[in-house]
Formats: sequence, C-alpha cells, structure tokens
Amino acid sequence: MRVLFFNYEYPPLGGGAANATFCILREYSKIPNLTVDLITSSVDANYHQEKIGENIFIHKIPIGKNEKNLHFQSQKELLVYLWRSYNFSKKLLIKNKYDLTHSFFTVPCGLVSLLLRYQHKIPYIISLRGSDVPGYSDRFSLIYALLKPLFRLIWKKAEAVISNSKGLKNLALKTNPDQKIEIIYNGVDTDKFKPDNDLKNRNKFIITPGASRITTRKGLRYLIEAADKLLKKYPQVHLKIMGEGDAKKSLQELVMNLNVENNVEFLGRIPRGKTFPYYQEADVFILTSFNEGMSNAMLEALASGLPIISTDTGGAEELVENGENGYMIKMKNSTDVAEKIEKLINNSELAKRMGEKSREKALEMSWKNIATEYFGLYKNYVKKIR
Repeated sequence: MRVLFFNYEYPPLGGGAANATFCILREYSKIPNLTVDLITSSVDANYHQEKIGENIFIHKIPIGKNEKNLHFQSQKELLVYLWRSYNFSKKLLIKNKYDLTHSFFTVPCGLVSLLLRYQHKIPYIISLRGSDVPGYSDRFSLIYALLKPLFRLIWKKAEAVISNSKGLKNLALKTNPDQKIEIIYNGVDTDKFKPDNDLKNRNKFIITPGASRITTRKGLRYLIEAADKLLKKYPQVHLKIMGEGDAKKSLQELVMNLNVENNVEFLGRIPRGKTFPYYQEADVFILTSFNEGMSNAMLEALASGLPIISTDTGGAEELVENGENGYMIKMKNSTDVAEKIEKLINNSELAKRMGEKSREKALEMSWKNIATEYFGLYKNYVKKIR
C-alpha cells in the first residue's frame, strides 16, 4: 500500500499537528507493507528530502518560511503550500501509484486531496486538527464564513473524516450536522514522557502550560493573572512558559505590569525532544485554552504524571476526570484557576494521587496504538475500493 500524505506542518515547523504527523510516520516506518510520501513545508527557500526508515519519504517544499516565523503560518504561506504541494504531487504521481491520500487539516491540505480525487480518482481521508474546523479560532472567522461550503464539500467527498477529540467532532458537526465523523485520538510517547520525582524542586511549586504556541487562544493571560493572585499568599509559586508566538510580547508586558517577573519565566522555544524535563519538574499542568483539538501538551503532562487543570475544550472531557486526575475550570476566569491550583498546593497527597491517575490514562494512548488505528482505517477503505 502506498499513501500520499499532506500536512503543511512538520517539525521544526508548527505545533501539535506537526508532532502528531512525525510520531505517526515514525510508527508507520515499522510497517513493512506500507510506503508513505509526505509533502510538507521547508524551513527555508530550498527543497529537502528526508527519510524515516526505508519506507517513509518526507518532501519539504519551500513556501516562504524562515527561522523567525517557524510556528505561525500566514494565509499567504498556506496559499503557497496549496499551490506548490499540488504541483509537487503531480510529479510524484508520474512515478508512483497511490492507493489513497491522507490530509491533516481540511484546508489547505484537504483541498489538494479533493483535486487529486477529481483528476486522478484517488480516494482520500481527512484528519481534523482544530483550526481547520469553523468556529475554532477567532482569527479565521471571516475565512470560515467564506469557505464553509468548501469545507462541507471536502468532508463530503472524503472516504473518512477523522477528529482527534469529541469536542472537535461536535464543533465540526455545527458546520455539517449530517457528516459522519470518526474519532482517533492523539497519542503520546510514554517512554520519553514519564514521571521523575528526582527533578522536583521541593522549594518551589512549578506550574507548566506545556510546550505550545503562545497565542491569544491559549488563554495564558488568565494563568498569569492566577499566578499573581497566588503569589500574594504562596511565594513558592513559579510559572514556566515554553514556546513562541504572536501573543508573547503582550504577555511579557502583563508580567512586568503585575511585577511578577521573578516568578513567571518565558523559556522560549524548546525542541520537542527536550521538553520532557520541564514536565517532570512541574507540580501541575494548566490548560487555559479557549479551544483545542486534542492537546499534545496535555497528553505529555498526563504521561509525565501531573495533575491536570483545564478548561472544558477539545479533548479535556476525555482526559480529565474532575476531582480524579485534575479539575475542570471556567474559561477566562483567573480566580477559578487560582482556586484549583491552591487545592493542590495545600494537599500534596491529593496531587500525588491525581498524577498517578493521569499516568494510567496516558499508558492507554501510545503512538503505536494510534498509528495502528489509522493503518487499519487505510486497509478497510482500500479493500472496499478494490
């Protein structure tokens, strides 16, 4: 079986969807009767090819990226990816016969799959990742309004539409209530992300929102405000923020205005392979996002054995049992965030039990299991088509 895979994000570009693609392809490299070509974006002005094992080929095409904007893809860059990935796929089609295409994100990737279906009769699968679902991000409100008919068409013509959480599925159904949508969750590397109590700092209570883009949608303003409230009573509180993004400057200004710069630290971008110690040293993971698909950072925190405090968004309902391995919090409410953190500061045994339950949940969600689900889906649809 040969699959043509599209995702404009791939490490070091992008965030959760990039990491998911890498982890799935790494597992695919262990399947002998599967060959995959991924068309993704280059970090510079040149084409690059990489391999994972002997059967995974990664084609990185230039879309105008540079080292200053690795984690934010502009609308212009997405249009460039659309055009160049479509043209590049036609070159690959001269050499290879594909059983199907698989696109992460409805647009721009799913549109390429749709065009190849019309022109070359290649069936396709769509994986919904978050921002490609209308209503997910305020930044794309106008685009959502304009492109809803296209979204519906791409989903309708797909062999399967896959969401990575119940919350994202329900959001997609608001655009097309009749669409059949299956769920395959994100996975996590439970060998790399695991508890290590030796890294805990007994003199600090460390809070992490995990490794992710720093955008307004992440709601980090409310986490910083919660830290400010807590510091008046608990000087050991320390917030460490990994990542880069367009909201970082305004958040740094907020930290200065609140005079909490000694207790709120911006770590910058940490390579994915080096983020695990920052989870291991932490005492709690907080997700204050307004919207998520299935948060990779939350999964990494689960695997690291942390209590989880989260807004009710994306995959939170599947990953957080309120009062068991963490707490659900109100959106845009720093007081509620602070109150839930305080419960854990004052009850270390509760925090320990919650962390153990988080680890148990994570062990059910290895990337091997997720890749096996996707490969099973491929086989079912290829068999049906043949």
